[in-house]
Amino acid sequence: MRTCPTDFRTSAFTLPELLLVVVIFGILTSIALPAYNSSVTTTRQSSANANARALAAAVQSRAKRIGRYDRNVADYASDFGGSVPINPCTETSSGYLIVASLTNATVTATEGQNCGFWTPITYSVKL
Repeated sequence: MRTCPTDFRTSAFTLPELLLVVVIFGILTSIALPAYNSSVTTTRQSSANANARALAAAVQSRAKRIGRYDRNVADYASDFGGSVPINPCTETSSGYLIVASLTNATVTATEGQNCGFWTPITYSVKL
């Protein structure tokens, strides 16, 4: 008849020890996850505003070059090397609103589901 060695039990973790590790990991995750999600949302909002500012500069540059404002976002793709930056809040390159008149224009990043409730910055340019 075989017997188990007595030192076998000393090299393993017990169930309460493993449960304690899982509980601690769960507590740390519940604290860190909301902070992470908040920072991702804030970064998306800042990026959308920065892209709108860059688009406003392209609107101004193109208007000075051709003498009028274009209202279509896709018309400014050549100023960005072939494509307009993607709005991280809407995840589309058409996620910007250009309102133009004869002498001025405004550029605003549109709100999307990825950024929560926020007020985008409106950038104004004049011809």
